Amino acid sequence: MAWEFTFLDWIQTHMQSGMLDRVMPFITFFGSGGWFWIVLTLAGLAYKPTRKYAHVAAIALILCLLCGNLLMKPLIGRIRPFAVNTAVTLLIEAPSDFSFPSGHTQASFAVAAAVFMWKKRWGIAALLFAALIAFSRMYLYVHYPTDVLGGLIFGVGYALAGLLICDKLFRGKKDWDGCEPRRLPVQKENA
Repeated sequence: MAWEFTFLDWIQTHMQSGMLDRVMPFITFFGSGGWFWIVLTLAGLAYKPTRKYAHVAAIALILCLLCGNLLMKPLIGRIRPFAVNTAVTLLIEAPSDFSFPSGHTQASFAVAAAVFMWKKRWGIAALLFAALIAFSRMYLYVHYPTDVLGGLIFGVGYALAGLLICDKLFRGKKDWDGCEPRRLPVQKENA
């Protein structure tokens, strides 16, 4: 754990600035309660070409809530870094739950990975935004680097699980099949 404080303190010493002190709370707000990613998922459900990714994202978000926030956080019970290093002044209200895994990071990467599965160009933008939210959690001293790494891994894992679950649940259904990758028609040979 010592290296994690070294990393967090390095961010505080070398990257902290008045501008970032204003920007990072704003960035982290987009991950609060997963609201931004929930809205994006609901919008995706309303539009047929994005429906497949939205189903995957919805299941991934449910897994984030159940497995990450309701099961792992209390089970692991990791104290947040600001509670250990009380010399740090927080720029946001102190979160009251446990630290591992980062819920902001988990939800962000779950939906960003689902978007990436649908369209790589939009997915890259979503993944970059998810990475920015994840970094904001360390900048704000509310998560350890391994909390963020765990959130990233679990979030992407939940997106992959969401894809497998959706393929099992919806295979053969009209709306789902319309979202599947198109296959080239097989040409018949003339005899």
